[in-house]
Order: sequence, then structure tokens, then C-alpha cells
Amino acid sequence: MNFGLSQTQEMIVSTVRDFVEQEIYPHEDLVEQTGGVPDEIAHEIKQKCIDLGFYASNFPESVGGAGLSHVDFALVERELGRGSMALTHFFGRPQNILMACKDDQIERYLLPAVRGEKMDALAMTEPDAGSDVRGMKCAAKRDGGDWLINGTKHFISGAEHADFIIVFIATGEDDTPHGPKKRITTFLVDRGTPGFTIREGYKSVSHRGYKNMILEFDDCRLPREQVLGEVDGGFAIMNEWLYATRITVAAMCVGRARRCFDLALNYAADRKQFGQPIGRFQGVSFQIADMITEIDAADMLTLSAAWRLDEGLPSNREIASAKLYASEMLHRVTDASLQVFGGMGLMDDFPIERFWRDARVERIWDGTSEIQRHIIGRELLRPLGS
Repeated sequence: MNFGLSQTQEMIVSTVRDFVEQEIYPHEDLVEQTGGVPDEIAHEIKQKCIDLGFYASNFPESVGGAGLSHVDFALVERELGRGSMALTHFFGRPQNILMACKDDQIERYLLPAVRGEKMDALAMTEPDAGSDVRGMKCAAKRDGGDWLINGTKHFISGAEHADFIIVFIATGEDDTPHGPKKRITTFLVDRGTPGFTIREGYKSVSHRGYKNMILEFDDCRLPREQVLGEVDGGFAIMNEWLYATRITVAAMCVGRARRCFDLALNYAADRKQFGQPIGRFQGVSFQIADMITEIDAADMLTLSAAWRLDEGLPSNREIASAKLYASEMLHRVTDASLQVFGGMGLMDDFPIERFWRDARVERIWDGTSEIQRHIIGRELLRPLGS
């Protein structure tokens, strides 16, 4: 692995960072105050991203994407992590799982998503099925040549803007020595389909304006053509396409931590107490030293995991380690930064309190810290027969 960035990668970092600073930062206070992104701002960000040539940069050139490598795309996400997620959502990154589209699905879903003509969202979590994906109760049953779906999904990010949702649904059950085991199938569900409702979710203290929605299915009828991949093949699609989303979380955590750190560093250099900058006090300077060390370590873990994917090497443990460490690092960095700011860190005059609030969810979504530790332990012990 080359630890230095190529000229192209330096250009990617510079371009995306400039975009975030010029097109995202100016709207952040409005999003915090209103809890939403005005349609005109969302459209403007999306169009500027398309004009810049970065829309769907996580897709191969063969379908109209930018064809970035996993390392390149991790750098994009790292820079986007500096900005409000409610706003950077429109710096389009459709779900890679759409590469599983075939036949008419390519023209109906994949290509419009890559071109920015349609937006997608991913729905897996349910009130009783979070980390336990096989515990999902939202179910589909065959009805002639169609599928009839009933149940609920929640915590679905981006669904309020989505033209269609990629939904994981139970389509059967097998008896195993360890008890019943759900079979899962992936469906493409259009907004406005009869029996399908998208409604407001819960109010979260993290990432204001980046809403979570509730999906309700009440005898929602879908033709067989809406199955993405194979019937009962939902886990195969997850394993092929979704594991890399944990790299996205890790990379964004690194970017957000660096922005927070920069604010704390400058504040420590400018703020004076007892006649000198507080950064000269060991209690503050040691916190600064610890923060940058942890940020750099998380950065290297994340880029290393992305590099392994590019090289075709086993990466499951490394991705889990990156997501685990980067999300917990962000918690420590935002907390330490707030401490450097003192009482002002809790005031909305500075974005520190927002970073502190936003950091909390990173240890939960896309696999909790406990799930990441389970993955790491399993990957290490399985070869030893344990």
C-alpha cells in the first residue's frame, strides 16, 4: 500500500473539500434551525455535483459512474464527512446494490439513479429487527405471480426524498438445528405503490435534517419483476454489495473528526487564560496530541481496508475494525474538543455541540460497535476451529 496520495487523489480531495466548504457549510445553520433542507437548496447541491462530474462516483464507468476505486471513494466520503449529512446526502451516492439490477430494472432503476434522475433509499431495519436481521417480521407471500407484502420498516434514512426504496423482506423460513432461519429477498418498491406508505419517523438528536422515516406495507402487491437478484437471495446481495458501507461510515467519521479537531486546535491557540494561550497548558496540549494521533490512526485503518478491497483481499475484519475504531474515535475527539472549548463548546455559537451530538449515532448504525467486535472476533477465531 502506498501511503502517499497520487496527483489524481489529491485533486479528488481538494475538489470535494472545496465543494463542501463552499456549497455545504453556508447552509448548515439553516438546517440546524429548521430541521430540514429546502427543496431548492437540495436541487442546487445535486445539480452542482452532477456538473462537477462526481454524482454516482461510486459506480463503474460502464454504467455512467466515475469509476472510482474503493480508496478514491473513501477519500470522497472522508471530505463529505466534514459537512452536514442532511446536505451532503444530495452529493449523490446511490446504493451500489443497484448493480444487481438486470433486464428492465437497469433502465428503470440503475441508470436513472446513476444519472441523478431518481433517488433511492435502503430499508432493512425494523422495530424488532436491528442487528438481528433474520428477526425481521416484514414479510412477503406469493399471490399468483405477484408478492403480497405486509409489515413495517423504520430508521430508513433518505426515504423522504427517494423515488424508490430497496427493501429487504422475509420470504420464508427454514428449520435449522439452531431454530427457525428466515429467508430474505430484496425488492425494488416505487414511491406511490398502492399499499405502501412513507411517513415521518422519530426525532433524533444526531444529524438534524437527515431524517429517518417509517415505511408501512399493507397488502402491498409487487410483481415478480420487482425482485432484485434472486428470490431468497437477499443475504447474498448484502454480502456482495453492502459490507463496504461500513467504510463509508468510518471515512465520514475521520472527516468530521478532522474538522472538529481543527476548530479545537485553533481555539486552543487563540483562547487565553492566566495570561497565555490555553494550548500551552499540558492538560490541553496532551488532549490535542491524543486527538490527532487517534484521527491519523483511524484514517490509516480506513484507507487500508479500502485498499484491501481494491486488491481483492479478504477485508471483512479490516472493514469492521475501521468502522469500530473510527466511530469510537469520533466520540472521543468530539468530547475532548468540547472540553477544550469549555462552556462555549455547549453553545450553538460554535458547531462543536453539533459534532458531539452527531457523533453518537455512528456507533449504532451500519452495525453497532458490539456487532463489529463480534465480526472481528469471529474472523479471528474461526480459522482456529473456535
